[in-house]
Amino acid sequence: MTGAGGFIGRWSIEPLLAQGYEVHAVLATPRSAQHLRGTSIHIADLLSQSDIDVLLSRVAPTHLLHFAWIATPGLYWQSAENFRWAAAGEYLLRCFRAHGGTRAVIAGSCVEYDWAQVKVCEESSSPLADGGAGELSAYAASKLKLQKAVAAFARQQRLSAAWGRIFFQYGPYEHPERLVASVIRHLLMNQQALCTHGQQVRSFLHAADVGAAFARLLDSEVEGPVNIGSDEEVSLADLIGDIARRIGRPDLVRLGARSAPAAEPLILLPDLRRLRDELAWRPSFTLSEGLTDTIAWWRNQLDVSRT
Repeated sequence: MTGAGGFIGRWSIEPLLAQGYEVHAVLATPRSAQHLRGTSIHIADLLSQSDIDVLLSRVAPTHLLHFAWIATPGLYWQSAENFRWAAAGEYLLRCFRAHGGTRAVIAGSCVEYDWAQVKVCEESSSPLADGGAGELSAYAASKLKLQKAVAAFARQQRLSAAWGRIFFQYGPYEHPERLVASVIRHLLMNQQALCTHGQQVRSFLHAADVGAAFARLLDSEVEGPVNIGSDEEVSLADLIGDIARRIGRPDLVRLGARSAPAAEPLILLPDLRRLRDELAWRPSFTLSEGLTDTIAWWRNQLDVSRT
């Protein structure tokens, strides 16, 4: 598994171990290694072909779960690093197959859909962003490029492959500048939470459930794109208001203080029939339970940081 110490990757480890897998966790640095009990840890730069060669020669895995990518808020959307990660993903897949790999699952994103044309995204029928007239972000273009390369390579090489399109997530270890984490942190620190108008309708899935869904997908025979998300729809205003009430600081929420991105749709939701029916998968957290868990985690982190 690549990106094993990341926000989503770390949550796939426990369900994979429970399913009987021998998990080899690939990290860029040893920094996150303490969270990866029960795994064999490998430090590798996946943007280096020589590191990939050494890693795959050493491990020769039968299954590949690939999360590693640039994801820093404020940087990843237009970073040229996206194109390097797309190329690295193609090389990693080729090496994986050359060393006897049989099943690969790679993390994609809802940005692959054409947000101007679709509200509820369905894997096989909804238009993709590269067919529209708008300019693609580097992130979306790179994810789409790699998804198509994976599909073509899998057909040619008779490799079992799936592509998990992640929608919106939250939970412990989330980057502090992302929406849910940012609102929670600001309110716990008695600071104003500056937000957009909040009319956007989304679905949010706890990161532990995102990781578990990918583990289930890897352990299945389902192929092609699969949406990874929640069927609980919520407006951002209601989500933020719920967080504020739980913390007891609704007075600090400032809806409309920030401008929403021009290209951001009001409604963006996943069709989850493949996830629900073909994988027979359901989340373990409701949104209410997930927010309780996440607020408690952040409260503990902030208390620790003050001691």
